Amino acid sequence: MSFSFRTFTGALALSTLLAVGAAEAKEMVVYNGGDVTSLDPQKLSGDWEDRVAGDIYEGLFTEDANAKPVLGVAKSYEVSDDGLTYTFKLRDDAKWSDGEPVTAEDFVFAFRRLMDPKNAAQYAYLQYPMKNAEAINTGKIKDTSELGIKAVDDKTLQITLEHAVPYYPSLLMHYTAYPIPKHLVDKVGDAWVKIGNIVTDGPYKPVEWVPGSHVLTAKNDQWYDVKDLDIDGVRFLSMEDVSAGFRRYQAGEIDWMTDYPKDQFKFIEANLPGQGHFAPFAGLYYYVFNTSKPPFDNAKVRQALSMAVYREAIGPKVLGSGEPAAFGWVPPGMNNYPEEGARFDWKDEPYPQRVEEAKKLLAEAGYGPDKPLNITLSYNTSDNHKRIAVAIAAMWKPLGINVSLVNAEVKVHYANLREGAFEVARAGWLADFNDPVNFLDLLKTGIEMNYGRWSNEKYDALLEEASTQQDLEKRAETLESAEKIALDDDAALPIYFYLSENIVSPKIKGFEDNVFDKHRTRWMSMSE
Repeated sequence: MSFSFRTFTGALALSTLLAVGAAEAKEMVVYNGGDVTSLDPQKLSGDWEDRVAGDIYEGLFTEDANAKPVLGVAKSYEVSDDGLTYTFKLRDDAKWSDGEPVTAEDFVFAFRRLMDPKNAAQYAYLQYPMKNAEAINTGKIKDTSELGIKAVDDKTLQITLEHAVPYYPSLLMHYTAYPIPKHLVDKVGDAWVKIGNIVTDGPYKPVEWVPGSHVLTAKNDQWYDVKDLDIDGVRFLSMEDVSAGFRRYQAGEIDWMTDYPKDQFKFIEANLPGQGHFAPFAGLYYYVFNTSKPPFDNAKVRQALSMAVYREAIGPKVLGSGEPAAFGWVPPGMNNYPEEGARFDWKDEPYPQRVEEAKKLLAEAGYGPDKPLNITLSYNTSDNHKRIAVAIAAMWKPLGINVSLVNAEVKVHYANLREGAFEVARAGWLADFNDPVNFLDLLKTGIEMNYGRWSNEKYDALLEEASTQQDLEKRAETLESAEKIALDDDAALPIYFYLSENIVSPKIKGFEDNVFDKHRTRWMSMSE
């Protein structure tokens, strides 16, 4: 497909033209899915927001083209013998986009702000390994200065952990670990994220944000390796109509689709050779039950609904793109974990047998022909999500279940999930770091992303036990036991493990498939 080199508009035009010597700017246009909620990295929750944040901010570590941890703002680091203390030396040339230096105090400020409960950062729990983080975030400790982080000097940062964490560098790649410009927040408060105020420390900076339309970025001329950036900026389109997006891609108006209509899989394979990137990566597509509402507080109802889903047909038949069925919670390929982990006991039963067992379970729960079960199934707007919801509703029909489908734009949908305003709902999770606990934490009591409010004391205790185990084999056994508890109680309904869904113009170079489906613009280039 052809694609466009477009000039930037508005206040950016003059500076961009000067920066590229009056040549036409290389702007990559990305179908980014949902609308971005904020440009504040502590207010984000979705992969569509991460794509923007990962271009405009940089933490102590960042991702290389293969999503492996590499040094970012940190130029070096040391770890104490007990694995509890990390000492980072920051780059002397790390700067905010206004030219102010990035300092150790910016990281201290950011982490204290992240853990301050009044800021209600949804993903704060990812950084709980830091000493006193959970106690501060849950209000048990009021003084944020007791957090295990301090600035030794302007360019030396020290972090102390509650316990040794084998995957800690990968946690520091996440947007919850990005620095915040203290000098700017001190000056303008929460308005620091507004276009015209905002400064960032990554390869790019945001120059325009039109909610419901796009976020536009440009090169950050204060970034230390700006001379190595080939692409001048990115237009991240807030667009949820994947079919319309794919038509625009075919017309050359979009350069990278982060999703695609699944019914076009064979067409893409046949007619767009090399442009479809359908690689396995660490993600789970699932439904959640609102266990705070009857009848979803009944494990028999949950098990019946789960057993009646013919997962083996979803990827190959419903979507047509071959996503592997999920009979467990943790995707294959996670570090320090068995390849498959725990799985449902009934995984290998023939599907007709599962359906009959599901009918019996519903009858035991009090539902049947004389008392049908009526369910509202919610999903965020997408042809693919609708296709799956319609198929699963049909799979539940033989059980005497009536399903009403409700869809909403992605921001509204996930707000409803967080508020518990649903019965059964679609959700998805893409790994933030390479460890099974990233998925298992989604079912832990008190975690905001535990949308279904499922709670099990033994499950929680096993996760706590694993958090202090240094023997990786024993830790894996503990985590696998926890996963089995969740599956036996049908805490949620896993459906399939993801394949990446990128369609990329052949004129984009340096796009590498990887297990985390992270693709930062800094590693890519564009040809004419």
